[in-house]
Amino acid sequence: MSGIDFFVDTNILLYIMDGRPELSAVSQFSHAISVITEVELLGKKDITPSEVITIRSLLNNCSIASFNDTIKDIAISIKQKYTVKIPDAIIVATAKFYELPLVTADMDLKKIKGVDIVILDLKN
Repeated sequence: MSGIDFFVDTNILLYIMDGRPELSAVSQFSHAISVITEVELLGKKDITPSEVITIRSLLNNCSIASFNDTIKDIAISIKQKYTVKIPDAIIVATAKFYELPLVTADMDLKKIKGVDIVILDLKN
């Protein structure tokens, strides 16, 4: 993914939608997400038309990385080594595949080695 600065986890986009001012700089950089993030955001039960518009607007500012066999194999390897949820394994695997740092607020992902993971403490 040429010209992309970093990969963004689903939770970062959720925090942006919640209006967290400390994340306003994210939109100033070129970033990508996994197709899994798109599914997580738009697949919300009882999503309203207004929420769909907000999410699609946010997604228009992202490059969306598709799933492929290599990402699948990396995700399998991550699942074999670490206790993580399947969507997290796929998102981390996608960032690794594209050799991009993954920006996340998921402290649980810091245990994964071999991927540049930037953990933001946003629980405040």
